Amino acid sequence: MINLYEKGAYLVNGTELVDEDNTEKLAQLTGSALSKEEARQNTIAYGILSDHNTSGNMDKLMIKFDTLTSHDITFVGIIQTARASGIEKFSVPYVLTNCHNSLCAVGGTINEDDHMFGLTAAKRYGGMYVPPHQAVIHQFAREMLAGGGKMILGSDSHTRYGALGTMAMGEGGPELVKQLLNRTYDINMPSVVGVYLTGKPEKGVGPQDVALAIIGAVFECGYVNNKVMEFVGPGVANLSADFRIGIDVMTTETTCLSSIWKTDDTIKEFYEIHGREKDYKELNPGAVAYYDGMVEVDLSKIKPMIAMPFHPSNTYTIEEVNANLKDVLAEVEKRALVSLDGAVDYSLQDKIKDGKLYVDQGIIAGCAGGGYENICEAANILKGASIGSDEFTLSVYPASTPVFMELVKNGAVADLMATGAVVKTAFCGPCFGAGDTPANNAFSIRHSTRNFPNREGSKLQSGQIASVALMDARSIAATAANKGYLTPATDIDTDFSVPKYFFDKTIYENRVFDSKGVADPSVEVQFGPNIKDWPEMSALPENLVLKVVSEIHDPVTTTDELIPSGETSSYRSNPLGLAEFTLSRKDPAYVGLAKEIQKAQKAIEAGNCPLDAVEELKSVMEAVHTKYPEAGEGNIGVGSTIFAVKPGDGSAREQAASCQKVLGGWANIANGYATKRYRSNLINWGMLPLTIEEGELPFKNKDFLFLPGIRKAVENKDSRIRAFVVEDGGLREFALTLGELTDDEREIILKGCLINYYKEEN
Repeated sequence: MINLYEKGAYLVNGTELVDEDNTEKLAQLTGSALSKEEARQNTIAYGILSDHNTSGNMDKLMIKFDTLTSHDITFVGIIQTARASGIEKFSVPYVLTNCHNSLCAVGGTINEDDHMFGLTAAKRYGGMYVPPHQAVIHQFAREMLAGGGKMILGSDSHTRYGALGTMAMGEGGPELVKQLLNRTYDINMPSVVGVYLTGKPEKGVGPQDVALAIIGAVFECGYVNNKVMEFVGPGVANLSADFRIGIDVMTTETTCLSSIWKTDDTIKEFYEIHGREKDYKELNPGAVAYYDGMVEVDLSKIKPMIAMPFHPSNTYTIEEVNANLKDVLAEVEKRALVSLDGAVDYSLQDKIKDGKLYVDQGIIAGCAGGGYENICEAANILKGASIGSDEFTLSVYPASTPVFMELVKNGAVADLMATGAVVKTAFCGPCFGAGDTPANNAFSIRHSTRNFPNREGSKLQSGQIASVALMDARSIAATAANKGYLTPATDIDTDFSVPKYFFDKTIYENRVFDSKGVADPSVEVQFGPNIKDWPEMSALPENLVLKVVSEIHDPVTTTDELIPSGETSSYRSNPLGLAEFTLSRKDPAYVGLAKEIQKAQKAIEAGNCPLDAVEELKSVMEAVHTKYPEAGEGNIGVGSTIFAVKPGDGSAREQAASCQKVLGGWANIANGYATKRYRSNLINWGMLPLTIEEGELPFKNKDFLFLPGIRKAVENKDSRIRAFVVEDGGLREFALTLGELTDDEREIILKGCLINYYKEEN
């Protein structure tokens, strides 16, 4: 079904794979000796990156994107950061969508205030504004923004339009601020891994099934971590545009940097349907292209899949689950002991009814599930059926109003509603816990993007827990037709034909504000009472005293655990208000501990003695002075740090880092970082992304650490950072590493954050 090459591979004429060690076969096929480095330049990814690189050096990229896009729990903070940095006009097309805080039902007027902020900012600075319920961020980008050979940067991790020939990346907000201020996205040239598709999916298998199979194969081993996935091979031609898009959007869950696909007449037709023929570009790898790794996927062997709680990589075939139900559920419960820290009693055994798995809820929604074909095929399966009147419910969210309109016209909406399903407007809520939150102990199957702990809206600290499993819309519909009993779509004998799609952009022409890139400085940006400026942030001091205020030993820590989604969304435009939720579901003691030690730094900034503000610092400084008597007034900073094994999987949200900074965080310490996105967020908020070798930690939670000469170490580009644990009245040394930083990144850390960096430039 899926095969991972141990080394790299060559793709010859777009059809034949050759292992990198098989030089004899390569010579036979090509008739010439092409070096690996030359063949690397023949990938589609290399060509697009080269076209957008401004550095003149393909090893050290400085990328300028064609378009930026954000939604309403990220754009307020981004624009506030840009305003604080002196912006007068968006220097690149910037689209503000409203698909996360759409309900306007939490926090009084907070959410709609954010929307009005976005509309007036788009007018003042020359952007585009998509009102709530019109489209989810990524569907609008597919319909209106993507183009062959283009690059798009979005402040949402699922910014993926590779199937349409657009290399797109999801990053934290500060990276968009850099683009808005006419700066660049600076990275080393990423490795490119080929995904070679063959065969054709059997009837009933959908894009989520293929995506989950790939995620299950590559996530744990880190095969594509921070790399570009390039989809090639004869199997691509056997997939519709919607099918490719459905696979592509889920590449984020592999932890890859970006994705790109070869394009053909199917994608050309997509652009024609959307009235944008000129945006199509045929993309193919060169005659001989070298890939740093290769994932072979035989589409004909993919079965309906399910990602069990609590990660998209926890994959099984539905057939496996049904055949080994008790064993699979027991394994999930065992994993839950780690994911949930034993905070609640968790069992799935009561979901077994008459020897089958009964689920409580089905959701087809968002950038992954809400596409036209997914919903049409779900409607085909359900036509004439009933979802029943028991616990099971089904909600369907088309990804945009044009998709919704076409589903109404062709009767699919009527067919779904007749079964008892509920059809709703474009909204990302079910994907992050702000819509269709299930009952306590309920089990939900969703064609959405993630199933992390609490992703569906439950709160461990309140004793609540529910579970999400990821599935394809077709098997969700089959399960709904079976009144909630887990069923693969391949068991259903139905007509899977999909009516031709007709795109009508009238609703966008009537409702979307488009400045056409023209700024109007006469427009005043409208603020609500919950929209706050970023607090002042100090530059990195000469020496640092850090208190460890959280210690997390899960194999991976998600951004959802660092700053929860769901009810926190209304506070994304209020840095101090949002910070109160930091680690609230993972380590409720964190905020109190961080704020207590932050009193010392606030005293320093006010010109007062930190020892008077935090009593326990007196003995800490006595210990420091045994080796560093000069450390003290005028050359020291005090704050907090956390340790996590591998933090940052999941969302691109910058708040996972900025909330720690707002509470006095100066650093993270980790064995490694799950994504480039999270590490960049730390850097852009002036936090040190420190690493430590795997093994027993030299410190524990609530210990104090001392980092002498930390400012000089950053200035001198030291990779090894000298550190000490304060204990028994003395200092015990251990080593940290800082990792590679660009010159700009070092300056951002030295100045305290990206805002300070730009303030000083201006």
